[in-house]
Amino acid sequence: MKQQIFILNGPNLNMLGKREPGIYGATTLSDIEALCRSEGENLGVDIVFRQSNHEGDLVSWIQEAGEQKALVLINPAAYTHTSIALHDAIRAASVTLVEVHLSNIHARESFRHHSYVSSLAKGVICGFGVDGYVMGLRALIKLAASQ
Repeated sequence: MKQQIFILNGPNLNMLGKREPGIYGATTLSDIEALCRSEGENLGVDIVFRQSNHEGDLVSWIQEAGEQKALVLINPAAYTHTSIALHDAIRAASVTLVEVHLSNIHARESFRHHSYVSSLAKGVICGFGVDGYVMGLRALIKLAASQ
């Protein structure tokens, strides 16, 4: 059975390509999904790709990933800075997780500098745009191989 990787995307990421292209670029979430699925094929893993504007959906998907022993690549978007619920779900599900952000959150507004996810993540990738997703997938595969 192939390793499964959940790629979870938080609020407003469905607006990529339209929302603040100067920060986030012109690439759409569908483009990112296609890139991740292609990279997943190259790496020999199954990709589950999801996006929601609702915190509870993300919590449920993290729990599902834990039950399925899946790895998680998450771009929690704005919930990065606000969601204790995501923090608690990650901790409870005991998932191996990498956090990814398209922009460098540390070079932006000060409220974006704190993450409720980072302390539970194996690593954080930010500021590399769409390439950060591919970096995150590769990092998760290496982490899984070393466990």
